[in-house]
Amino acid sequence: MIHLPRPAFDANATSGSDNLGDLPEWDLTDLYASEDAPELQRDLEWLEKECAAFAADYEGKLASLDAAGLLECIERDEKISAIAGRIMSFAGLRYHQITTDPGRAKFLSDCQEKITTYTTPLVFFTLELNRLEDDALAAMYAGNDDLARYKPVLDRIRAMKPYQLSDELEKFLHDLGVVGDAWERLFDETIAGLTFTVDGEELGIEGTLNLLTEQDRAKREAAARELARVFGENIRTFARVHNTCAKEKEVIDRWRQMPTAQTSRHLANHVEPEVVEALRDAVVAAYPKLSHRYYELKRKWLGLDTMQVWDRNAPLPMEEKKTVDWPTARGMVMDAYSAFDPRMGEIAEPFFEKGWIDAGVKPGKAPGAFAHPTVTDVHPYVLLNYLGKPRDVMTLAHELGHGVHQVLAADQGELLSSTPLTLAETASVFGEMLTFRKMLDAAKDDQERKVLLAGKVEDMINTVVRQIAFYDFECKLHAARREGELTPEDIGALWMSVQGESLGPAFEFMDGYESFWAYIPHFVHSPFYVYAYAFGDGLVNALYAVYEENPEGFQDKYFDMLRAGGSKHHKELLAPFGLDASDPAFWDKGLSMISRFIDELEAMED
Repeated sequence: MIHLPRPAFDANATSGSDNLGDLPEWDLTDLYASEDAPELQRDLEWLEKECAAFAADYEGKLASLDAAGLLECIERDEKISAIAGRIMSFAGLRYHQITTDPGRAKFLSDCQEKITTYTTPLVFFTLELNRLEDDALAAMYAGNDDLARYKPVLDRIRAMKPYQLSDELEKFLHDLGVVGDAWERLFDETIAGLTFTVDGEELGIEGTLNLLTEQDRAKREAAARELARVFGENIRTFARVHNTCAKEKEVIDRWRQMPTAQTSRHLANHVEPEVVEALRDAVVAAYPKLSHRYYELKRKWLGLDTMQVWDRNAPLPMEEKKTVDWPTARGMVMDAYSAFDPRMGEIAEPFFEKGWIDAGVKPGKAPGAFAHPTVTDVHPYVLLNYLGKPRDVMTLAHELGHGVHQVLAADQGELLSSTPLTLAETASVFGEMLTFRKMLDAAKDDQERKVLLAGKVEDMINTVVRQIAFYDFECKLHAARREGELTPEDIGALWMSVQGESLGPAFEFMDGYESFWAYIPHFVHSPFYVYAYAFGDGLVNALYAVYEENPEGFQDKYFDMLRAGGSKHHKELLAPFGLDASDPAFWDKGLSMISRFIDELEAMED
């Protein structure tokens, strides 16, 4: 049942300028002082001995344990998860700071291999748990409240019971996991090592993607064409990574007799397939009234006959080019958080003061942004690539929301704190909404309000429409891979099949755009992760509507929801707000907020 926390990458982060103030860097000493720290060696030695002792004490014996014995067993497993998670968090965070550093890559790989070896004897634990009779477990829960606390964890484990393999095969797959991790690292290191030359300036991927938000259209086009050129030169590597990872998944799914490629993600997210399909269908049906309608407006604002891909995130013509320095960004987000509830500001403050954020763009640093929960007796760490664009402020608000959520959920302990991805995006998107509303209220005139509204609509389209298009792409990719090897052209054709549908008739697509699937980390690290963004956005829009309609007592209910971590199902968490994600009308309620923003933008044209 080993739980290793992983960062949630947010791939749409953007960036932009110098003179940003004193950008913070991580202080990882709360985990370990260095890779040579005696505490790290001590923990590795403890982990090796404790895993062996755990197996000796419990293998073949779970069915004979009483409630107190099973509770002690779970608590020992939780301690193992905490120590292993601490080691891997330290190794992983150091690696993400400079993914091109061979020493850091080796350290991460060595830690992963050691922990995989040490924890292989624990594979029996989940297998034997799943052989326990439902009635026997229910009786133990009834007689021991401390054990009953862990029921949500055991329920998620036992949901895998129909797909469980033999003990020997499960151990083999556990050992083989380091091979899949190596393909993920190949992807990370390839992306981080790419260089792009635009107008004579050499840039990494973050700086080049940032140019797609420049006011100068020629600069945007040059960046897009350079991205296409470099992706094209490396497309065989990216195709090999995707083919291998998708095939590995297909083999494991086939042996487990998973009904679909998406099943494992739904089980991990503790969400029913029909809920995800209702979300997907609602968003696709709304493409015409959301993305198609908005981009037609934007096409007119930009004075174009048709938009190209480099116009998708272009600033509006009336938008003033401005750089938001770090102290200003911090103030904007902290003011929004504290205005909602002072407790939220208090939880967020240490991220800025204690080295819990790594903000600057640096060579070899992992692209995008994430919040890593590490382990519950330390604290989360936030990674940004901050270069001062207004959207970077929203990225800060987003990742800080994850951080606040992770801090609040930590009291649940190592096994219950981890929130399913569908709910993990709630606090992050809510943090963005708070920051946006604060900025909108402070708009000095209609033009500034228009720019802010348009920016928010674009962010929501990127979060909802674009991510559901990504989800459809992945569904097609994994289905096609089951039929055989995919060429780069095959993958590109699948990518393009969802782009026109989701973006609408305002767009044309340049030659080379068919390779832009290559840089999205979710497809490699977390297949089918992407629908969680749309789930979170729809959920937050519905939550925010409840907050506006009846703010009395909302904050306490909201904090209770975040504190719950992974201890409750989404139905139970949303019930106090009068919401139900299994109701198809729920998603229409969330999407209608985006539609209303577009209504307001259209009204400004009259």
